Amino acid sequence: MKLSARNVLKGKIVKVETGAVNAEITVELAPNVVVTSIITMQSMKNLGLAQGKEAFVAIKASDVMIGIDD
Repeated sequence: MKLSARNVLKGKIVKVETGAVNAEITVELAPNVVVTSIITMQSMKNLGLAQGKEAFVAIKASDVMIGIDD
């Protein structure tokens, strides 16, 4: 797999919630570190995504903001 995204993280799908059109996929990258993505149901089916399967999370953003609480 080759992508233009610089941040590609491997994890395990821990939760799949399906709707009529979209699916919410939660991937655990490390213990208690999760990323959730909303994709189309068709994409979920095409990729064969299911709880317990390994998956990659690709993050491509032109800006990443960092903040603090004062």
